[in-house]
Amino acid sequence: MNKETEIKLRASRTTLAALREHPLLKKRNKSGWQRVELFNQYYDTPQRDLASSKVALRIRRDGEQFIQTLKSRGQSVAGLSERNEWDWYLDAPVLNLHKLDDSCWPASLAGLDKSTLQPLFSTDFIREKAEIAWGQGKARVVIEAALDLGKVAAGEGEEEICELELELRQGEPAALLELACELAAELPLMPCDISKAERGYRLFDAGSYSLSLALPALTAELPLDEAFAACAWHLLGASQRLAEQYRFNGHWSLLQDWLQQLVELRALLASLGQAAPRAITRELREQLDALLADWRPRLAAGQDNENLRHNAPALFAAELDGCRWGLLSLKLSLWLLQRNWTQGRNSRGERQGAAPLGSWLGTLLGEEGAALQLRRYQQRPEELAEQLPRLERLLVWLRLARSVLEVVEVDRLFGELNKLYVLILQPLDEAQRQLRASQVQIVQSLKPWKALVK
Repeated sequence: MNKETEIKLRASRTTLAALREHPLLKKRNKSGWQRVELFNQYYDTPQRDLASSKVALRIRRDGEQFIQTLKSRGQSVAGLSERNEWDWYLDAPVLNLHKLDDSCWPASLAGLDKSTLQPLFSTDFIREKAEIAWGQGKARVVIEAALDLGKVAAGEGEEEICELELELRQGEPAALLELACELAAELPLMPCDISKAERGYRLFDAGSYSLSLALPALTAELPLDEAFAACAWHLLGASQRLAEQYRFNGHWSLLQDWLQQLVELRALLASLGQAAPRAITRELREQLDALLADWRPRLAAGQDNENLRHNAPALFAAELDGCRWGLLSLKLSLWLLQRNWTQGRNSRGERQGAAPLGSWLGTLLGEEGAALQLRRYQQRPEELAEQLPRLERLLVWLRLARSVLEVVEVDRLFGELNKLYVLILQPLDEAQRQLRASQVQIVQSLKPWKALVK
């Protein structure tokens, strides 16, 4: 068994050509570009039992060789993935079911009749690969860079494969992101948390691509630093999957959800106080603000304008044709992987970062809730928009971590605060003004609100 650590970056044909000649890759290229044609047939049952257990099974033809491969989904965080992989060389392109034994086969599939496995889709592409190596202090870093161009085919459906894949051969995972960031600063590269196999399944059955990611597993005793990292990785990963799926099918609701992940990331970064001083988060906050400044008005205007919704995929494609979104996404990944928010903070920040999430969160919600001054806005609900950043900080933690609070009816509190948030985003008229005032009164009357805002 091998373990592969890699990152996939969606590109255009123009970008692939530019990467081949990029000065950074040329300088570090120790092998030259080697060209191979890879033909891959993927197998599953008609009920897609392997996909349900997060494994992929294929036979690859590489020149005159046939290789049977089983891959597990492993850990995938915001485009940076680790997978277990088993390879067997075959004499012919026919599945060897005897190789799929308990040493690699998932326990969840122990009762599966392997004879029901059948071809579902193929991924055929030309790969140009090179060994990229350099020294990093005393450590040596080796990364295989692969430029993949081809197609996924399932039945009558096809989708182009056009991507840069960076796979770690030697060194630390941060090196993958460091290299990706350097390249993405000049070329449009979009982190893409979807494997070629997932693309095949999506073509075979459009509903098979899961957008939802499991919520982070948080406990009251978990240190704030660990809770923040888990929540930030979750939001970043969700934003990348939503961007990929919106690029694929253009459904308006996906664009709305993508924007909301970025709003919540921005709120999360601003919520930590001394645990993540403003000087440390400034660059990322400013880049998120610039992205939100462009896309929030577009989404707001598109709510009641069908033409704007129709044109939104082209605007999003233009966003992806630039460097901004891909580079920001990669920088956030590297920042989180290196835990940069913990660097250079004072002793108070260290204590906050080590504080148990349950007690810290109760304090945060109480302070933010009191500063919200809802009683004031019951009389002047038209001014509530000025409190949107504070409300977003409350909501992101309540959505992701309210289970750690020992507060009655906390789910209802989240729901009613979210209703207020949605109302604030609506265009204001007299009817909306009354609805806002009424919702403010409802929130103030809740037992959990009174328990938190003492």
